[in-house]
Amino acid sequence: MKKEYRIRKNEEFSEIIGERKRFSNFSFLVYYRKKKLEHARVGISVSKKRGNAVVRNKIKRQLRMQVRECIDLDEYPLDLVIVVKDGYLRKSYADNKKDLEKSLKTVRIGKYS
Repeated sequence: MKKEYRIRKNEEFSEIIGERKRFSNFSFLVYYRKKKLEHARVGISVSKKRGNAVVRNKIKRQLRMQVRECIDLDEYPLDLVIVVKDGYLRKSYADNKKDLEKSLKTVRIGKYS
């Protein structure tokens, strides 16, 4: 995922989380809001509880790849903050990808169709 599609500033994370629009499942907590730019952006948050820096960076790399495979950020109507829950570590890459796809479709269809 290109850097222009990422949310990197703490203020932007706080704005999206502060709106309290969210969807949750076993592996993820997805906060969302309507996009403000021409393209959607994604922020990923992994707590130190999930592991050391190596594990957290691996999770972030996997999630960026999953997002890139699941949606087209130029057409997706929302900015997202994905918070990784403990269930992520208990599932395989394929299962986590399916959960993410389902979450992103539910958020898009449920609120902005």
